Amino acid sequence: MELTSAMGPRPVLVTGGSGFVGAAVVRSLLRRGYPVRALLRRPTAYSAPSGVQVVAGDVTDRASLERALRGCWAVIHCAADYRLSLLAAEVDDMILVNVGGTLNVLEAARAGGIRRVVHCSTVGTLAFDRRGRVCTEADRAPSAARLAGPYKRSKWAAERLALNFIGDATEVVVVQPSTPVGSGDVRPTPTGATIRDFLAGRIPAVIQTGLNLVDVEAVGEGHVLAMERGVPGGAYILGDRNLTLDQLLGKVARISGRRPPAWRIPRLAALGAALTSEAVASWRGRPPGIPLTSVRMAAHPMYVDASRARQELGWQPGDLDRALLEAVAELGPKAGP
Repeated sequence: MELTSAMGPRPVLVTGGSGFVGAAVVRSLLRRGYPVRALLRRPTAYSAPSGVQVVAGDVTDRASLERALRGCWAVIHCAADYRLSLLAAEVDDMILVNVGGTLNVLEAARAGGIRRVVHCSTVGTLAFDRRGRVCTEADRAPSAARLAGPYKRSKWAAERLALNFIGDATEVVVVQPSTPVGSGDVRPTPTGATIRDFLAGRIPAVIQTGLNLVDVEAVGEGHVLAMERGVPGGAYILGDRNLTLDQLLGKVARISGRRPPAWRIPRLAALGAALTSEAVASWRGRPPGIPLTSVRMAAHPMYVDASRARQELGWQPGDLDRALLEAVAELGPKAGP
């Protein structure tokens, strides 16, 4: 059954509405005529688009969620701690946000009689292998222990909560974005940081790996389509093109006029560099420059097939070439005065 704006003037709450993906979700909702409410930890730091009601709150604070959900009919949960480089002491904080925050959203939605929850997960919860096989939603990793690093493991646990949630009249749909690129990657994401560092001349060599890229605006649309048309208890990959890291940086090089990386880093050398970086980071009390998690992830290319979202949601993957142009324009070195 399709849910549309016929639900009336009741708003849709977006957690993490100022983030890279969350902001794209907000834009998509506004284009479709939905009243939008954005839950933000620091509302004063956010320039809200016209039509967005901003409320202060945190997914780790269930009471603030319950207040924010009053009068809403749906919630799209995008808030997450997305870092690959972090200290061991920071892992518990990530779990608190990604797992505990998701549980709070689900329980607050159930308590508030919310009709539908869309949970933003990641393709990182899938069981990729060294051969680079293309995964679908059916290829979920059997356990979090099979995944590299606290981010993937915490998102796997949060996704499991969402998929197993039974909430009376509350329906839950999961979306699994691949690697979004485009305008607005301010923080930036790990992929945005890679593009930024390449444009700044800080990546002379790369490790061989693969990933799936997608236009962030299409990811925003996919969340809204999942809210409207998704099967309760279902998951939908939102991804476009499978590329090697060489191919991605080759595209960025052509857009920017820079030379692509000239060297390939052997995996054992990358592993040794990461172990050294982790040890130095622990001593200095700062996140590692070369996270061991990233090197381990690189051994398993993250290629996906988004056919289910296309067929069941009517989703289209957008314009990746435009998204890359925008990313390069925003992440490249800024000209001086």
